[in-house]
Amino acid sequence: MRTFFPSESGKESQLNALNPQSWLQVERGKLPKLPSNSSSSSIESLIKVPEPPVLPFFKPVDYVEVLAQIHEELELCPPEEQSNLYLLQFQVFRGLGEVKLMRRSLREAWQKASSIHEKLIFGAWLKYEKQGEEHISDLLVTCDKCAHEFGPVDILTELPIDATVSSTHENISMNGNQIIRNVSFRIEDEKIDCDRQKISSLSAPFHAMLNGCFSESLREDIDLSQNNITASGMRTINEFTMTGSLNEVPTHLLLEILVFANKFCCEKLKDACDRKLASLVSSREDAVELMEYALEQNCPVLAASCLQVFLNDLPGCLNDSRVVEIFRGADKQQRLIMVGLASFSLYCLLSEVCMNLDPQSDKTACFLEQLVDFSENDRQRMLAFHQLGCLRLLRKEYDEAKRLFEAALNAGHIYSVAGLARLSYIKGHKLWSYEKMSSVICSLTPLGWMYQERSLYCEGDKRWENLEKASELDPTLTYPYMYRAATLMRKQNVQAALAEINRVLGFKLALECLELRFCFYLALEDYQSAICDVQAILTLSPDYRMFEGRVAASQLRTLVREHVENWTTADCWLQLYDRWSSVDDIGSLSVIYQMLESDAAKGVLYFRQSLLLLRLNCPEAAMRSLQLARQHASSEHEKLVYEGWILYDTGHCEEGLRKAEESIKIKRSFEAFFLKAYALADSSQDSSCSSTVVSLLEDALKCPSDRLRKGQALNNLGSVYVDCGKLDLAADCYINALKIRHTRAHQGLARVHFLRNDKAAAYEEMTKLIEKARNNASAYEKRSEYCDRELTKTDLEMVTRLDPLRVYPYRYRAAVLMDSHKEQEAIAELSRAIAFKADLHLLHLRAAFHEHTGDVMGALRDCRAALSVDPNHQEMLELHSRVNSHEP
Repeated sequence: MRTFFPSESGKESQLNALNPQSWLQVERGKLPKLPSNSSSSSIESLIKVPEPPVLPFFKPVDYVEVLAQIHEELELCPPEEQSNLYLLQFQVFRGLGEVKLMRRSLREAWQKASSIHEKLIFGAWLKYEKQGEEHISDLLVTCDKCAHEFGPVDILTELPIDATVSSTHENISMNGNQIIRNVSFRIEDEKIDCDRQKISSLSAPFHAMLNGCFSESLREDIDLSQNNITASGMRTINEFTMTGSLNEVPTHLLLEILVFANKFCCEKLKDACDRKLASLVSSREDAVELMEYALEQNCPVLAASCLQVFLNDLPGCLNDSRVVEIFRGADKQQRLIMVGLASFSLYCLLSEVCMNLDPQSDKTACFLEQLVDFSENDRQRMLAFHQLGCLRLLRKEYDEAKRLFEAALNAGHIYSVAGLARLSYIKGHKLWSYEKMSSVICSLTPLGWMYQERSLYCEGDKRWENLEKASELDPTLTYPYMYRAATLMRKQNVQAALAEINRVLGFKLALECLELRFCFYLALEDYQSAICDVQAILTLSPDYRMFEGRVAASQLRTLVREHVENWTTADCWLQLYDRWSSVDDIGSLSVIYQMLESDAAKGVLYFRQSLLLLRLNCPEAAMRSLQLARQHASSEHEKLVYEGWILYDTGHCEEGLRKAEESIKIKRSFEAFFLKAYALADSSQDSSCSSTVVSLLEDALKCPSDRLRKGQALNNLGSVYVDCGKLDLAADCYINALKIRHTRAHQGLARVHFLRNDKAAAYEEMTKLIEKARNNASAYEKRSEYCDRELTKTDLEMVTRLDPLRVYPYRYRAAVLMDSHKEQEAIAELSRAIAFKADLHLLHLRAAFHEHTGDVMGALRDCRAALSVDPNHQEMLELHSRVNSHEP
């Protein structure tokens, strides 16, 4: 969810609020300084840690069990139920913060859509999730899948003509009378001559009137003036009876004919109007006007066409009150026309978009209320009740919020107890909140969020202990680190405070944590460090607002910058080399941000920025930087390279290769050869391509470039040589890379030493990397491979402290325990990480352990959950098949 859901109660934090206006009112260059003996209260004026929000997500206590159930149901359910199950899977992954898995679930829901409405909804949802990629869709049109996702659905093809609509009524004689062949319809002063039998074939009412026992069957002249049809409309209808189509008919006449056709049950004519009108919908204005007719006249094709226009215009269309009224005002029958049986999916999408726009708005509330109404089972109800409860909590509608959280809890959503505890705390019943959370912790397998929530309802050492436990169980929670860091800072334990906030920033680049560290540096008057953090924030989120949204980060940067030395372009490059070589990625981001303000070639800088952001696991921000690199490219061949990286990073390797080749044809450049080598090495399984990759990297190194990129090319070339067994050549590459301060080359050189059976030298090489690198969890992990078991264990414990999201240490420790016949301890070690990270390898190993211990159901559960993470993993499929055959 893009919008930050702020804390509701905030009792403690309100005491320490910063007034940003004091910053904005200071004169240029006269930032207020703190006295050198800063008191605790002066520091408190800068640091504020809001209480963690109750998140509007589906957060089952045992997500593995839920994923396994979904996978089992997907294997057994009819096709029309699959998309809803993938939507539920999406909600589980969203609660876990797994963006890639969320999108994959949405894509599966789109692919398994059993109706045009589901296809429109999930296609639009995918497009909404990929908003940052819209303006590069021209690069993706060569890929059928992407073109289909971003392009409109051909509704007329997807909704074929009902065979029953095209049936005609046979001509008959009644009462022995001879049927008169022609008939004239009089409308006002005009007469329209028609073929009686063709008109009678329009519908059963016309057939009965013209061929049955009614007096009109004997008349040649029939007055239709009182039936809301004009002469032009009747002539068009007559033409339709002869040609079977509506050509070049203006919209107003089509609407007139539609109403007439509906009145006289002319299904074939009505369907033709429906389809013709649907083909004319091209804008929001069209859709708003025509949706009213679609719902009144029961026109499903037109309604679907209008719906597609609305959904493809998200989030913009939800700022249009007319569109919102269509969605909120439709009754049951109208919803059936508009969205078929996919009401829950539609309002799930609409409510999410609205929450991102404004989580407290009336339209958000309305859509969430409808989501509750359209929920069909407990899983859907617990999500809808909980989300609406979060909104009521934000709006301070406490009694209604309590009712909704209780309903969600009764439906089985344990996380909603956090909402109830928060409400009780707001009303002054702190002890009840503490005891409520304690009972949850005691009765269930405890999770990090439970201890985090309970910490809010106690003080001092108890609070600290709860937050330590929260971090132990779920190190991805940022609030515990922030609270501990702020507490230490208030006690003027500066180094400990910075170490605590740096702990989380070492593996999770969270904006709120960068903001808090910025405040620390501000309080310490360390403006150089402060501007580094605010520039990193602006790189990640250019529109970010600090201090609970009251001050633009860009404004704070302007103020702080007055207190730091201005760097020349040469200074910036020196600073960038220093930070890049010390693997200080946040510092490198800051320097590049500053360099972008100069007249330097911006395309190259944005490209460097994208590389850093990928390294920091910020793929969306990295893609934004790549797009900016493309926009600011100084030449066509440079632009082609950035387009190639965009295609490569979005999974279109072959198209990326072609862009590199096009660029080389225009001009031989380092980046074009490097891209081609990188993409070829990654995409080809053929070992014979190694020589081609070597040749390409050698060509790259012959082209002009800076040392930062040449170091990377030498490092990559060394890796290729290692894979080919050419260790001497690999060592030369790594040594040359180290000469130009490409610090990561220590890792490659260590691998060469190891392959030469010099484990001690490999260990020493990795130690050099650890000493130089700022972010060195991966270095400790790699060094662990070059030492004995005890040192390995020590290094891997350090890895887990530095970056608890790295899964190899858990797997290694579990394997060691398993070798020692400590099966339950081994399973517990894996479970520790699985509790906060949905990782295929962890689940696979735990499934194998369960199988080994004879726990067939446990193994089957983990297999199914793992296949929810990666449905095509071959080893997992084989284990699942084997375990499944043993199921009782």
